[in-house]
Amino acid sequence: MDNRLEKKYGLPTAVCMVVGIVIGSGVFFKAETVLNKTGGNMPLGILAWGIVGAIMIICSYVFATMATRYEKVNGLVDYAEATMGRRYAYNMGWFMAVLYTPCLVSVLAWICARYFCVLIGWQDQITGGACMTIACLFLCLDYALNALSPRLAGKFQVSTTVIKMVPLVLMAVVGTVLGLTNGRMAENFATMTTATISTGEGLMASTVAVAFAYEGWILATSINAELKDAKRNLPRALILGSFIVVATYILYYIGLNGTVTTEELMASGEAAAKMAFQRLLGPVGGVAVFALIVVSCAGTLNGLMLSCCRGMYALAVRGEGPRPDLFRQVDPVTNMPTNSAIVSLGLDAFWLLFFYGANLGGGWFGPFCFDSSELPIITLYAMYVPMFIQFMRKATDLSRFRRFVMPTLGLCGCAFMVYAAFAGYGMTVFFYLIIYVLVMAVGNLFYHRQAAEL
Repeated sequence: MDNRLEKKYGLPTAVCMVVGIVIGSGVFFKAETVLNKTGGNMPLGILAWGIVGAIMIICSYVFATMATRYEKVNGLVDYAEATMGRRYAYNMGWFMAVLYTPCLVSVLAWICARYFCVLIGWQDQITGGACMTIACLFLCLDYALNALSPRLAGKFQVSTTVIKMVPLVLMAVVGTVLGLTNGRMAENFATMTTATISTGEGLMASTVAVAFAYEGWILATSINAELKDAKRNLPRALILGSFIVVATYILYYIGLNGTVTTEELMASGEAAAKMAFQRLLGPVGGVAVFALIVVSCAGTLNGLMLSCCRGMYALAVRGEGPRPDLFRQVDPVTNMPTNSAIVSLGLDAFWLLFFYGANLGGGWFGPFCFDSSELPIITLYAMYVPMFIQFMRKATDLSRFRRFVMPTLGLCGCAFMVYAAFAGYGMTVFFYLIIYVLVMAVGNLFYHRQAAEL
């Protein structure tokens, strides 16, 4: 059996993975959270969007530079191996496969279900069992799409990326013009509803929240082995996609404030987004565009699932992790690592249950409850730090700008994200780190076992 993945994706799919994974959920889902974290301070919220966007662009540039030098199976794991060695690469791959990506996928499934409930008028069900049942349905449908027809999944990613830009561009342009005309934007920028939140506290907490909205771009490197002319197309996709995302987010956020008040947005983000489009386009047009938001979220989920299905495969092709002989197998008909995809679905379901119990079900896990849409992302930024340092040490043939300036800026950005997590979450971070250490310890048991067999 041939266990290699075909070169089946081009530059448009790679760009759409970057844009499609990032844009489509967080910009809608976190708009409410950011305002609540800043006490309704709109300029501070925009600053948070800008800071994290700049960090994303800088880090994507560094990884784009790495992409021109290293090409194997899974971009990020390849870069970890080239800079830090095989053991670190294994830990990075294990973290991505077991904790990071399944957490994002599970949250995205719930967001899709949440916006679907709002679309059909079930606003009172967005935190209940009905919404979670629909979330499970979204998970299963998207898994089936990726497992049975990865080529169709790639086409779906491209089409949903185009679709999701429609409501964002509409709100960015028309909402801004309307807000400047009716004075609502000036009123929102001058209003701060909660004076008890300090500027520093609000900025740190909102930065961590915004991290979810921007996250996922690095997962586009997971199709490295399936991307045509990867050393040329992957860097282009990372940089171009990052700039598109940052510009779209900030302009949408500004436009949104031209159609709804700060208080309305803070009270209920998803309902306020629907209200904003209805005010902009009328009742029928608003509902139609809001339906595109649901499709947009589904496209983001698809991009994450496309990457998640390859998590265990990325370890297995290196002869690492549990049962590499099983998880390196690629279906000869679909050219999909089916066994890896099945395990990813189980992990997605587990973290969906955790997310519900920790954030919606009344704190099932006591002090170990954490927002799985945020803290795993900050962990990844922390794991970039030694990679950037080693890259500066090893890349002796690069110019000073590419070897030192951009990686140093990336280090500063990563350090800022880690500081923001501790400043915004306090002791919750330490309880999360206990779970992180346990997950990584289990992974290293498999590493030792495999090393002994070799």
